[in-house]
Amino acid sequence: MLEIIAAAVVSFLFTLFFVPKWIKKAREVGLVGKDMNKHGNPEVAEAGGIVVILGLLAGILFYIFLDTFFLKTGINEMLIFAAMLTVLLAGFLGFLDDVLGWKKGLKRWQKPVLTIPMAIPLMVINAGQSSMNIPIFGSIDFGIIYPLVIVPIGIVCAANGFNMLAGFNGLEAGMGTIALGTLGTVSMLKGEFWLAGIAFAAVASLLAFLVFNWNPAKIFPGDSLTYGIGALIAVIAILGNMEKIGLILFLPFIIDALMSLLPEAKGGRKVEAFGKVNKDNSLEMPYSRILSFEHFGIFALKKLKKKVYESDVTIFFLVMELVLSAIVFAFFI
Repeated sequence: MLEIIAAAVVSFLFTLFFVPKWIKKAREVGLVGKDMNKHGNPEVAEAGGIVVILGLLAGILFYIFLDTFFLKTGINEMLIFAAMLTVLLAGFLGFLDDVLGWKKGLKRWQKPVLTIPMAIPLMVINAGQSSMNIPIFGSIDFGIIYPLVIVPIGIVCAANGFNMLAGFNGLEAGMGTIALGTLGTVSMLKGEFWLAGIAFAAVASLLAFLVFNWNPAKIFPGDSLTYGIGALIAVIAILGNMEKIGLILFLPFIIDALMSLLPEAKGGRKVEAFGKVNKDNSLEMPYSRILSFEHFGIFALKKLKKKVYESDVTIFFLVMELVLSAIVFAFFI
């Protein structure tokens, strides 16, 4: 527990200290994006996720330092380094997309292809257990297919899927906090404290980032955060043999991914998840139909209250993720 707390504190303080500096530097070099859910679309510093990833890395390196030279509890450094390498590769790919620019970056087909190498570190160490419980069929041992096929599919899908349910202040970091907090707690209950250390270091870094990312956001997470945190969720689920729990926590992202397959908006434009913004910053449905899960959030909230704001939509999905977390603890622990 001492190591976990120490790692979380380092991650939190690192991110809390460096995010303001990143905001200033990003604005200086023009690395900014438009806040599409605000009237007038004000410019906000972009790619803040890179600080979150580095904050996580700082916490984990301190965790390893404490264990190696002082506590000597015998953690598996190889598994930790493999996990961190996967997250760093994912964060770098997302940062590359951030730097190239929204709508000008990597093509949709390039992103899943380029995320495949992220899985190599876990494939090499043959992470996880090859036996999985499949509904109806029961327990099946996939053997070598698990590290060579299932692991990369899981990481690629998680990194890209987490990147889709986004675009609202505090949404990505908030969803990641709840999902990783749940996986970290389950890891502790299973006695896998080193895995919990990774999860809670990430949670601490995300909470520090949320100080600046909550509505009205001073910084956006960018793909560097969504790719990195999405990959990390898959990594922890695989290393902790918690694939079923990971899938439950990922349900909102799965639904959003399925909804992205709906026909495009009139005029051949790509469907965007943002709301239609009024002058008072309240949101309306941008299309006549629900074409994304974020649109469903706006639609559902409009049935409950007259005016819906960006923070309402964010809280709507965070509550949904908390309900899924409660289901995990009620039925799967």
